[in-house]
Amino acid sequence: MHALVTGGGGFLGLYIVEQLVARGDTVRVLCRGNYQRLTDLRVECVPADIRDEAAVSAACTAVDAVFHVAAVSGIWGPWEHYHGINTQGTLNVLAGCRAQRVPRLVYTSSPSVIYDGRDHCGADESLPYPSRYLCHYPHSKALAEQAVLAANGQDGLATVALRPHLIWGPRDNHLIPRLIERARAGRLRRVGRGDNLISMAYVENAAAAHVQVADRLGLGSKVAGQAYFINDPQPVRMWVWINDILSRGGLSPVTKSVPTSVAYAAGALLETLYAARGLNSEPPMTRFLAQHLGGSHYYSIAKAQQDFDYRPVVSVDEGLLRLEPDVRRLAAGESGRSG
Repeated sequence: MHALVTGGGGFLGLYIVEQLVARGDTVRVLCRGNYQRLTDLRVECVPADIRDEAAVSAACTAVDAVFHVAAVSGIWGPWEHYHGINTQGTLNVLAGCRAQRVPRLVYTSSPSVIYDGRDHCGADESLPYPSRYLCHYPHSKALAEQAVLAANGQDGLATVALRPHLIWGPRDNHLIPRLIERARAGRLRRVGRGDNLISMAYVENAAAAHVQVADRLGLGSKVAGQAYFINDPQPVRMWVWINDILSRGGLSPVTKSVPTSVAYAAGALLETLYAARGLNSEPPMTRFLAQHLGGSHYYSIAKAQQDFDYRPVVSVDEGLLRLEPDVRRLAAGESGRSG
């Protein structure tokens, strides 16, 4: 297949590109920067902003499938930024697919689109969208996901949305670096009792899910118009997992804790102060972050297993071994992405 990957230079996007190239597919990447790994892979790169509708449409020319991975994540910042990239950018991709008669679109969503502040224990795709969101990222992604699923069957386009949860692994430039940075600075505190269970998605498994579902996607197929949770089969205890990561970098475990209610109240206060002062930097705690650090949120992948035979390609133990060099490098205070 001839595939377009938006955000193909990013963490998840690059793994999708690598897996497509490895099996012989022709790949075009729409991204904003220059990435040596993409040059090494000899893929076609289109430098463009996902908010540029004309550029996105041109990038969709003569492709069999679009993997729309490009997005901005985070828990703080102006609505216009998140909506412009995550929502309007997705609408631009949909318009490009229709204009260029692309038959398949795989959209990278997030479980946060259905997060309502309560514990989710073995939850499935029947969960509804909540009536309100505590930050702009899940709200903007939810609007985009709904647009993608609503577009299924229009103008010959088949769509599907995947919701990988807490993606981790080598080359991570967000979750693991921030975790190590806070631990090294002595600013990491356990929120809640420390026994909360969460789902994680090893990055190569999340990438494989995109390729696997694309092969099953088509008008009238079982996966068309559907959303799927994607994560490693078994949940982990968040703070046990965090301490395991820290130990692999020679760092001390997290022993200090704060009740979830206190962290939530602190997050609400900090959000108010940061908003009043117009601060662009992210508060050290928010209500959304407090809920995620102190609560359980793990999801069933039975639907993905049944509908497109989702199969993780790397075990959690093997993934941790592959991650160790990055952890050691970050714990030593080194920066930059490993290749």
